[in-house]
Amino acid sequence: MSAYIFAEIDVFDKEQYKAYQEKTPETIKKYGGRFIVRGGNPEILEGQLDSKRMVVIEFQDKKAAQKWYYSEEYQSILTIRQSASKGRMFLLEGV
Repeated sequence: MSAYIFAEIDVFDKEQYKAYQEKTPETIKKYGGRFIVRGGNPEILEGQLDSKRMVVIEFQDKKAAQKWYYSEEYQSILTIRQSASKGRMFLLEGV
């Protein structure tokens, strides 16, 4: 069953965040993932949205998504994102 990483991000240091953006795709690909959504300007249809940037990454299954997130490769660049932005990240299984 496919699994998805959902992230809601507000970037406050664009230059530093750019370094994170350049390094992340390689780590995702290594663990079999692919970007479904990677961008900003969401259109609010209902409710309230606190973040300006949305990211959705698809993996083969939950185990692959967890391996990516907890991998040495991703953990070594995670601090770049955390120091350049704030947000939330979720792991959900698909249908």
